[in-house]
Amino acid sequence: MGNVLYLECSSGISGDMTVAALLDLGADETVLKRTLSSLPIEGFQAKITRVKKSGLDVCDFDVILDKTHENHDHDMEYLHGENDVHMKEHANPSIRHEHRGLSEIMQILKETEMTEGARKIAAAVFEILAEAEANVHGVEKEHVHFHEVGAVDSIVDITAAAVCIDNLDIEEVIIPDLTEGQGTIRCQHGIIPVPVPAVVQIAQMYGLTLNVTPTQGELVTPTGAAIAAAIRTSEKLPKQFKIKKIGMGAGKRTYDRPGILRAMLLERQEMTAEQDEILKLETNIDDCTGEALGYVMERLFAEGARDVSYMPLYMKKNRPAYQLNVICAEEDVRKMERIIFENTTTIGIRRIKMERTILQREIRSISTPYGEANVKICQKESGQMIYPEYESTAQLSRKSGKPYPEIYQMIAEQAKKEQERQG
Repeated sequence: MGNVLYLECSSGISGDMTVAALLDLGADETVLKRTLSSLPIEGFQAKITRVKKSGLDVCDFDVILDKTHENHDHDMEYLHGENDVHMKEHANPSIRHEHRGLSEIMQILKETEMTEGARKIAAAVFEILAEAEANVHGVEKEHVHFHEVGAVDSIVDITAAAVCIDNLDIEEVIIPDLTEGQGTIRCQHGIIPVPVPAVVQIAQMYGLTLNVTPTQGELVTPTGAAIAAAIRTSEKLPKQFKIKKIGMGAGKRTYDRPGILRAMLLERQEMTAEQDEILKLETNIDDCTGEALGYVMERLFAEGARDVSYMPLYMKKNRPAYQLNVICAEEDVRKMERIIFENTTTIGIRRIKMERTILQREIRSISTPYGEANVKICQKESGQMIYPEYESTAQLSRKSGKPYPEIYQMIAEQAKKEQERQG
């Protein structure tokens, strides 16, 4: 089993923050340095150090660019200052911007010494980033040739993140949301809004949840969002887990947040019971026929209701009536209500959101002397409980001519024997 990774993005996410957090989590620094030294690009040096952020000891991954590749990505005066947008270019006319396309970057990955797993992750991140930038700029993905995709530091960050993820044997990545700021930020193309257009595109395309805060600044970079979109498998933490290891990666920009990406390796805990939420729909009906109510029950079950029941009661003016109760998942509420409104005389339905505790269970098919039967196996703290399913029991009872209780007992005993044989 691979590791379960949880990324806590309360200060946003960027490429360098991701790499630093994964290194702090235990990714092999030697493997990373060997891979980066094989990248067929120039103009950078990767530096791994420890720094203090909000008094905490965290890992820092810094891609140091030479003067001809500098892009001021961590220069707060350039990003948020009031001076002219071209001030840095005027101050240093030797600066050049890389304009690589997606095919060139894929060739770079092909020539780099890395595992196929890492190469696949890096390629996925670049594909997401290029697709987002293509949508933003109104061009085909294959024709994207601009600074954001091909910058040296972006290539290094994404390659490094892919190598670290692969090296840690990550099988599942949980990212509930990405905390983002607001306002504006300066880039090569001019001043743009935060969240920046590429981040918004990635969030929309891959269903990432953005938690926009009052912080004036960019907390989620396009590279960070693309990495999150490529590796995320879930946005929901397990109900119970143990933390095996913690890693913290430092960001470079200074905002009103600590600038730390926290990564945790989790170990899921086996549970005999789980908690979730369910919806109960109820309505009182005093002028509907028994035939119609029976039909409604059939329809509700056919459309996915977890349970349907009628309870006799007396309403105003001592009218005998029934209360219809439907248990269903939240996503099925509108479907259930439509069935009730269209097929009964009710004009109002009450909704009640309820928490419930459910035992872990599975449906298993077993062989019996009279044919196949389905049983429900539930896990309790005291052990397993086996319940033959009604339809299977009734079918075998009719087929064999044996009484229902006898067939029920036979199926339960057969299932228990099969469980014992399987250990």
